[in-house]
Amino acid sequence: MNRLIAENVDAMKGYTPGEQPRAPGVVKLNTNENPYPPSPRVAEALARFDTSVLRRYPDPMATALRRRLADIHGCATDCVFAGNGSDEVLSLAAKCFAHDGGSVGCFWPTYSLYPVLAEIRNVRCVTFPLSADDGFAWRTPDPGFRPDLFFLTNPNAPTGVLYPREAVASFAADFPGVVLVDEAYADFSGTTCADLATAPGNANVIVSRTLSKSFSLAGLRFGYCLGPAPLIEAMYKVKDSYNLDALTQAAALAALGDLDYMRANAVRIVESRTVLAAALAARGWTSTDSRANFVFARPPRGNAAEIFAGLKARNVFVRYFPAPPTTDFLRITVGTPEENAKLLAAFDALNA
Repeated sequence: MNRLIAENVDAMKGYTPGEQPRAPGVVKLNTNENPYPPSPRVAEALARFDTSVLRRYPDPMATALRRRLADIHGCATDCVFAGNGSDEVLSLAAKCFAHDGGSVGCFWPTYSLYPVLAEIRNVRCVTFPLSADDGFAWRTPDPGFRPDLFFLTNPNAPTGVLYPREAVASFAADFPGVVLVDEAYADFSGTTCADLATAPGNANVIVSRTLSKSFSLAGLRFGYCLGPAPLIEAMYKVKDSYNLDALTQAAALAALGDLDYMRANAVRIVESRTVLAAALAARGWTSTDSRANFVFARPPRGNAAEIFAGLKARNVFVRYFPAPPTTDFLRITVGTPEENAKLLAAFDALNA
């Protein structure tokens, strides 16, 4: 043990991000990035950006962005938090809403950052297991357990399963702490719980969003959340002084001004998701009913680790989570039709 480091931090493993291969010719389907470029308005905004403003600090409250988001979601500006990626939103939620000696809850499997955030906050993380036998479907958490904060990804990752809005609403209504619905993939699902966060009288639901997936801006780092003003105010108390730089604010505002472009790309990805899932099924794979921008599938022989390694050797990258209950599955980001065809060709070569 290193006594110079906080005990909980010294003991933790930390979050493991997906690989970021840079070699030419790689088919990169492992980190759920959008295969299409962002709106042309983003490039236009950056081209006309006045770099002289960089000598000044950026707007610490991201006022223009919050007004735009409030307009999109039909809520007050003080119900919107703008963050440095949705990961900042999640981190600040753990800081703000997990009490000393308390706990954080989440389903499992889900986004593996949640337990790490609990470790950083030095509180327990209690997971509620989902089962592959029923397609990782919704299971109402044990009512006997009452964590301070519950992270709920919808659609879930890595499974892609969309939980019924009514089940989420019912769970949140009975939950005494904060329920954070992480909607990183919602634009591919055709539904949202955002109205739960903006509903009059809501006291405990926060819905987070990101521009990384559907807006093709993973490299920009912009996310936000909606929620009751007192909770949003608490998050502003603990954020970094200037958490969003001026370039990010300009580019994100441009992207949010072109929702039609984002939605058209989301439709293309959903159509490719259907085609990819069908092609895998024809080869004997079984998939969850993914409503995200990826497919979560089990090969017919359950040899996911072997296939993962074989694909990587052929410069095709997908994501493998070796711990149960995901041991037999691969998470495959939906790429362009050409990328998906290369993926299938690589599968076929492995089985030849």
